[in-house]
Amino acid sequence: MIDEKKLEERLVALEAAKSWSPRVVSRLEMLLRSGTDEALYRVNPIQFATEKSIAEAEAIDLFLHACVAGLFDMDWQLVCPMCSDVVESFRSLRKLHTHFHCHLCQTDYDAALDDYITVTFTVSPAVRSIRFHKPEALSAWDYVFHHKLTSGGVLPDGVPWSEAAKTLVRVLTRIEPASVVNLEVDAAEGALLGQDFDSDAQFFFPVASGTGVTPPHVPVVLEGGKCLAATASIAPGKVVFEVRNAGKLAVVFGILQLPMASFQRPPLRFAPSLTGKRLLMTQTFRDFFRSEVIGATEGIAVLDVTLVFTDLKGSTALYERIGDLNAYIQVQRHFQHLLDATVRHNGAVTKTIGDAVMAAFVTSADAVQAALDMREAVDQLNRDRVQRDFILKIGVHRGASIAVTLNERLDYFGQTVNIAARVQNLANGDEICITEEVYGAPGVVEIIAPYPVTKSEAELKGVSKAMSVYRLAPMES
Repeated sequence: MIDEKKLEERLVALEAAKSWSPRVVSRLEMLLRSGTDEALYRVNPIQFATEKSIAEAEAIDLFLHACVAGLFDMDWQLVCPMCSDVVESFRSLRKLHTHFHCHLCQTDYDAALDDYITVTFTVSPAVRSIRFHKPEALSAWDYVFHHKLTSGGVLPDGVPWSEAAKTLVRVLTRIEPASVVNLEVDAAEGALLGQDFDSDAQFFFPVASGTGVTPPHVPVVLEGGKCLAATASIAPGKVVFEVRNAGKLAVVFGILQLPMASFQRPPLRFAPSLTGKRLLMTQTFRDFFRSEVIGATEGIAVLDVTLVFTDLKGSTALYERIGDLNAYIQVQRHFQHLLDATVRHNGAVTKTIGDAVMAAFVTSADAVQAALDMREAVDQLNRDRVQRDFILKIGVHRGASIAVTLNERLDYFGQTVNIAARVQNLANGDEICITEEVYGAPGVVEIIAPYPVTKSEAELKGVSKAMSVYRLAPMES
């Protein structure tokens, strides 16, 4: 089951990749060696962090480095918000698309990186073989409840929907092509739902007393993603469905007993997971998976992103005064400080443009704290110099955007990007300008409370109405 040589080699590479907190790698090794097949399939790094008392950011880095080392494979998943079905999964961001259809709910969705797109990690078959590496060979039960449905969707009472659904199942089986099976059900008041778990093929029969005699057999034909069932009035009691798979592929088919004919599944809430948005705003992902590009021609929506733009004031004069090479070295030091502050506060540098940086953050609170740390770091650089060569201007804005691939690099596009850049242009030296959208975000007011703040209205090019901008001056000494 485990290739000891490969496991050891790859664990050594993982351990050497960076300085980890104590016992972080050993906790992952324990999972690889003694975890069940289920535990090693589609691992949620956020859940792993909680269970093992590891910081979320470090857990995400751990699994990304483990992918690079060949211990795990990464999966991008489209998850139905109504039933937690993994509608599709992709090994590469390039193949991810955002329009999807859930066969179980027979509903269409448009995914954004914030919603319905999650990222999980499965042990590499080269290191340890688990039965989920071959979904087509799984039992019908494993296929539905471990491969199709995730445990992340939770009912209001705290029970995972996948667990609740198990109590509804009366029959679940794999039907081979060109074969017929008789599925006997002891029907109760409510309804019977027959479902092919990989297509829209369904039947639905209300079950009620006084509807007449239940027919001994109800013929059902599955073909081409459709279900043709004979007309029948079903009363409580034994009923046999004679199901013929007339298609060319095997079908995983189940019959569920619903408590009432008008049964509506309660809304689900989802346990915290690694979203596509958070992954794209993780520096380790951007550093190690540079070849990942967004294949969707229209890009992928991000509903809520906070962008930080920085620029050095007077850098041209610095190049003239100390020469290109010396100035270049000093500017690179400044970039490293900005990168460190970004990573420390759970963001990622999207790109550098000349002496400017664009960074993306999941929350405005992280973005503002990073901006303050950036300013402090640059101030520290200046304290060792004869004169203040580095004067930083920073702008922060929050809104929706589109994640795209531009010039073979993951980037963001849209009005939020334009506004963030123009807000940075408003800043004077050593100032941080934030918009109303950032100021009103959770946690921001508390972070900026110690700093002198002034509010003004600004006209921005390409924006139809004036925007409120808050200017954060350095803390008075």
